Amino acid sequence: MATHLQLGERGEQLACRYLQQRGFEIVATHWRDDHREIDIIARRQELLVFVEVKTRTGYSGGWPELAINSKKEEDLLLAAEHYLETHPFGGEIRFDVIAIVFDRSQRPHVFHIPDAIH
Repeated sequence: MATHLQLGERGEQLACRYLQQRGFEIVATHWRDDHREIDIIARRQELLVFVEVKTRTGYSGGWPELAINSKKEEDLLLAAEHYLETHPFGGEIRFDVIAIVFDRSQRPHVFHIPDAIH
């Protein structure tokens, strides 16, 4: 597996643990709709959250969440719409971003941005 894919997978695993520690149940990971993917779908009571995870080693490339462009937002919204067509949900829906940056000692810093995408 390519290094950037390993980093992404590591970040997504950390994001899942982060959400679980906050009372979320992980409903799905890597949910695909054609070429679109939702990194994490999580639920806590009557809240369903679609999560985009961005992971970086350091800040030299900028803040990870800034890598989410309008095309990625559109893809996430369309994928979520298709997910909800086959998995109806009557509660609140939210789109979050979890940005993870590993520092020089490989310690992760997790930044959760609730309701980041509209």
